[in-house]
Amino acid sequence: MSPKTHEAAPEERAASPAEHAASTEAGEVESPNLDFAGTTPYEDYVQADVLTHLQHLRSDDPGEMVFLVTTQVMELWFTVIVHEWETAAHALRRDDIPTAQNALKRSLRELEALNASWRPLAQLTPAQFNSYRGALGEGSGFQSAMYRRMEFLLGDKSASMLVPHRGAPRVHAELEKALHEPSLYDEVLGLLARRGHAIPASVLERDLTKRYDPSPEVEAVWTELYSGDEHADLARLGETLTDVAELVWRWRNDHLVATRRAMGSKTGTGGSAGVAWLEKRATKNVFPELWTARSHV
Repeated sequence: MSPKTHEAAPEERAASPAEHAASTEAGEVESPNLDFAGTTPYEDYVQADVLTHLQHLRSDDPGEMVFLVTTQVMELWFTVIVHEWETAAHALRRDDIPTAQNALKRSLRELEALNASWRPLAQLTPAQFNSYRGALGEGSGFQSAMYRRMEFLLGDKSASMLVPHRGAPRVHAELEKALHEPSLYDEVLGLLARRGHAIPASVLERDLTKRYDPSPEVEAVWTELYSGDEHADLARLGETLTDVAELVWRWRNDHLVATRRAMGSKTGTGGSAGVAWLEKRATKNVFPELWTARSHV
């Protein structure tokens, strides 16, 4: 039998690379692979099936799903932002300002997305919130461990905030570790000291488990950095930190407004002070000397 007898018919012959490219240029779109032995590679990476089945509603109100998913999305953004700020802190410890700047700038976009998470909840009326508020029981946002890690990285520390997590050993251990570690701002001040700026020993050697208190000497250092071009990289770092601080302030205010609209001045869930507590928080700036130094430049 002649070899030509087994030659594939023209319509059955596999396309050559050149013919494949020509057909693509002609507008033919190759179909994606749709057949996988198990779950899809996308599912393996993203774990979407896990994420989309974490919503266990406790009421019949349709608005509860919005509240629950929005809160879960916030937790994911907290996780990303903590990762960015820890990356920045570790880089600053190595005097690696470019890596720290990149992480901090990414966190600005992430903070914007986090703040936008309030929008689905910002228009809640008291009646709408009350329709599923009882499902929260004693649950309250101040109990969020990942948000607490964010606050600790900002220098807003309090050992008492570990108390709600005593029943969760892993979470408690992570928070206790974060409580004793330098905050993001502590690492910045350490960098300034290594660069020869007059950060006082009382600041550098302070009790890291306590809330950061403003220092006139630190304010003077930032005033000097902002008054000339000799240390432009440090001034740029200061401006990025100020961007972070502004978005944190906006987060706190958006939280206050959403809560005030939804429940007025009533006691918050979990026995928190509600609006009164949030009003107090909204008046505080993080990285305080970066704000006060501007009055002296």
